Amino acid sequence: MAKDSKYYLVEASALPDVFLKVVEAKRLLDTGKVTTVNEAARVTGISRSAFYKYRDAVMPFQNMMTGRIITFQLLLHDAPGILSGLLNTFADSQVNILTINSIVPTNGCAVVTISAETMNMTMPLETLLLQLRQNEGVIKAEILAG
Repeated sequence: MAKDSKYYLVEASALPDVFLKVVEAKRLLDTGKVTTVNEAARVTGISRSAFYKYRDAVMPFQNMMTGRIITFQLLLHDAPGILSGLLNTFADSQVNILTINSIVPTNGCAVVTISAETMNMTMPLETLLLQLRQNEGVIKAEILAG
């Protein structure tokens, strides 16, 4: 990659198929389901040259976020135990909480911002977000920065 590389976050459905197949080939290699690039390319239906051309340029969003500080913004119902449940979700995924900020609740809702270090995260970021959203009392959960 060039020293002045630029990065873009793009919805997967907008990407050419070859990029998605390269990501899948890398996953197969990383998980040990295949042992060679040749086998990964064959299974995913791409050429080895396509794999080598794009392997360092294309990666899933959650891989980019591993080992980084992510800031989550959550809109919660103002009720006892809701924040505690969220913190348990973070703990279960081995995410280290760095800061918690909350605005005084209004109209029965509180905005909470949590910054967390994801070095030891045990699940993809999308899965963590889904689990946060499924917690009782969570109205909205999103990534604010990272």
